[in-house]
Amino acid sequence: MLEVERWTLDVRLFPTGMTPTRAKRIVLTGGPGAGKTVIARHLVASYPHHFVLVPEAATQVYAALNTRWDRLDLEGQRDAQRQIYHLQRQQEDRLQSQHPAKILLLDRGTIDGAAYWPDGPDAYWKDLGTTHQTELNRYDIIIWLQTAAALGLYDGDASNTCRFEDPEAAVKSGQLLTQLWGSHPRMQRVDAYPDLPEKIAAVERTLWQAVRLPPLPSKA
Repeated sequence: MLEVERWTLDVRLFPTGMTPTRAKRIVLTGGPGAGKTVIARHLVASYPHHFVLVPEAATQVYAALNTRWDRLDLEGQRDAQRQIYHLQRQQEDRLQSQHPAKILLLDRGTIDGAAYWPDGPDAYWKDLGTTHQTELNRYDIIIWLQTAAALGLYDGDASNTCRFEDPEAAVKSGQLLTQLWGSHPRMQRVDAYPDLPEKIAAVERTLWQAVRLPPLPSKA
């Protein structure tokens, strides 16, 4: 079983006598339109003493290539996914080194790339010289977010020009990611909400329950 590495933050950040035991790497995953990027940015901005953001690598790679996944040939898709995988790992390692007293909050993790490998997940691990279990072991907690497409609320590429999936494909992508991450021992699920602030609040509750943090501040 994957063991979560536990560590203590500067106690001056917390009420007297409260020293939380915390995980190092928490992944927000899910299909397109799940709100991963918006929610991750909100949490980091709201609780800067707790978290540092690891931005989505795929958006950065496709922006640099000035294209998106569905416009590439098979070898182009493979090459893009290799770049995404290595950028993801580089970001995680660099930010962990720069912010040793914070939790990394990730907008997707290395496992997500397997959902976009044209030859399937097993070929993805083999090509990258890794294994499914090795990549699962990189992360302490997984929070899977259901796409808004499940509720008929989906804006396609309007909020992300790299997005290519239609609503049905967005739902299927999320389902595949539940399979790829599903064997992680600390995977949590947050369903879709018609209202984004409600979903953000649900993710906050899930996160605070999964990790020993001080109580959430009152919204009153």
